Amino acid sequence: MYEHLVSFKFKEKLSSTKEQELLSALYSLQTEVPGIIELTAGCNATTETDNIQGYTLGLRVTFKDQQSLLDYGPHPAHQHFVGLLDGLLDNVIVVDYPILNKLIN
Repeated sequence: MYEHLVSFKFKEKLSSTKEQELLSALYSLQTEVPGIIELTAGCNATTETDNIQGYTLGLRVTFKDQQSLLDYGPHPAHQHFVGLLDGLLDNVIVVDYPILNKLIN
């Protein structure tokens, strides 16, 4: 399995309507993109405000394997979501890693 983590930093504060549109589009990926095992997304609610650095939306997707993760990028549903971000983003952080079943010593 592979984990895909994304943090979004926007140029300006999003309206609640725009936040809901983005979250809706993200959650629809779970039913539209093959290979997604689990998907969660939401607005940053941390109390550690010194550590936010402007990142206000998070996404976590668990894929069944690396190929599913690779196929996700060009998938039309993902590209639709990317289009919704046009002109809104200041920065994005992405972390992808294989999920290990046990600790490696």
